[in-house]
Amino acid sequence: MNFSRLFEILEYQQLRYPQKVAAAGLRDGGWHTWTTDQLIAERDHVSAGLLHIGLHPGDCIGIFAHCGSPEWLIADAAMLQVGIIPVPIHATARLDEIAHIAKDANLRGCFVSNDEMLERMEAAGVKVEFVFSFISRNAVPGNPEQRSGIQYWNELACLPDEHLASKIKYYREGIREDELATLLYTSGTTGLPKGVMLTHQNIVSNVKSVLAIVPVGPDSATVSFLPMSHILERMVCFTYQAAGTPIWFAESMERLPKTLLEVRPHFFTAVPRVLERMHERLLEERNRSGRLKKKILDWAIALGERFPYAGGQAMPIDYRMKRWLADLLVFRHWRKRMGGRIRYIAVGAAALQPRLGRLFSAARIDVREGYGLTETSPVIAFNRFEPGGVHFGTVGIPAPGVEVRIAEERDEEGNGEVEVRGPNVTSGYLHLPEESAERYTPDGWFRTGDLGRFEYKRFLKITGRKSEVFKTTTGKFVAPSFVEQQLSASDYISQAMVVGLNRAFVGALIVPDFQQLEAWCKENKVHWTAPQFMVLNPKVEKFFRQEIEKINEERLGTIEKIRVFHLLFEPWTPENGLLTPTLKVRREVLVNKYAGEIEKMFNSNQ
Repeated sequence: MNFSRLFEILEYQQLRYPQKVAAAGLRDGGWHTWTTDQLIAERDHVSAGLLHIGLHPGDCIGIFAHCGSPEWLIADAAMLQVGIIPVPIHATARLDEIAHIAKDANLRGCFVSNDEMLERMEAAGVKVEFVFSFISRNAVPGNPEQRSGIQYWNELACLPDEHLASKIKYYREGIREDELATLLYTSGTTGLPKGVMLTHQNIVSNVKSVLAIVPVGPDSATVSFLPMSHILERMVCFTYQAAGTPIWFAESMERLPKTLLEVRPHFFTAVPRVLERMHERLLEERNRSGRLKKKILDWAIALGERFPYAGGQAMPIDYRMKRWLADLLVFRHWRKRMGGRIRYIAVGAAALQPRLGRLFSAARIDVREGYGLTETSPVIAFNRFEPGGVHFGTVGIPAPGVEVRIAEERDEEGNGEVEVRGPNVTSGYLHLPEESAERYTPDGWFRTGDLGRFEYKRFLKITGRKSEVFKTTTGKFVAPSFVEQQLSASDYISQAMVVGLNRAFVGALIVPDFQQLEAWCKENKVHWTAPQFMVLNPKVEKFFRQEIEKINEERLGTIEKIRVFHLLFEPWTPENGLLTPTLKVRREVLVNKYAGEIEKMFNSNQ
């Protein structure tokens, strides 16, 4: 058996890799598991329930959840196999975005994972015909009261009778590969989100591409903690199912360290911030250590960040010996805190600092960065795990079946817009035919909006976002994302946004890493108070000026150098509206919020 439609993947797993634990989620403080057979049976029960209450193929149903879960997988598959269109909504979406999605997709109903998600829907003024809960009625101990107007999980799911079973079979058989499978709303840095239309063929083609290049299978385990409303984690979960890999769902990012120890996974996908946090915990340990251990940790981390191995050549013998010693003293203890079995991490959604990719790989956890968009289902390129398949600082080799080219219009370094063609590429945006048409070249290639070039012949390097590139008054163009990546490589900088449009030089808004800054203050006998006061401290400002000068000298070109900066104490998050749900900076919002600080920053250097 093969699969060409998303809902067939569970049957594919059942035939090839039937699992005693196909999926697992936390319930009442403990793990609850599903076999492959149980996932299929519960999927069919939910499909029957949806049809029984009067839903039809083509209806759009939202999924608004605070985290991924087996129920998320089941609801998704249940809708897909009867032609109902799942419409995931980011848990961190703004109220106006939630309202827009409900109206634009004409939602008839919505699945919610808990009361908080339901309250946010109500706060957004969203009224739908059906509200479904991932929680079963009376499933919460000590909470007998249930809200009216909600269909709880055990009420919705029903054993299909002969009529409903034949209806499910009829709808399944009638679904074509090129039919719309799902709507995914992109979280634009400006304006309201757009509904990306993805077919079964779009996502299935990407699943098969990824299956060929990631080391997962029925004998490995994985933890899923990224939001399932993002196409990356959703596609990856389809891939896990096709590979027969058990999926253990973490309840929250905060619980991830405990989940890793409990599950002891071999593989997981992450965004760079997760790796940065793991690195920060290592630095926190270093800051708490005595003088000798501090020196050992500093030496091991510095050694890891110089990891020379790209997989295509022999590792130098002296480095091999030093790495063995670093593993004995530091790295093996670090791995134990991640469960002890972790071997591979795939990273996407934002740029990964190359030094972190090297550090983790030196610690025998192969980190590979990839690149993609919601519109491309999502993977466009990926660094490989096999020898010769990785170059840190690039996003890898185009995925199997995906063609990538650089537009003819390029700058002096060879950077041009990245264009893509393949079965994974969307047909366009819902209700936006003109905007959809603009995203394609006359010869049918999809314009990603990202700037990049090929290095080492076949490795794609992303150098910026076309719409974000700005020109200074000297007539020179600056790609802010590249400069921001260099700034964020500092242990003392948590977030950075580069500004300089129509200015004579480049400046930056910077949020310090306050844990690292506090450790520096203690080491240098600088009195520590609250972050809002520390960003005004002259000694702290002098230290950051020295840190930025070092980055200017070592990593940035003449035009890119940061001449002025302003320290901020408030972190940028999706909750305060300064990041998108996919953790991209909302530049226009930040520029407006800190307009006074930006003006003062540039005027002070006149």
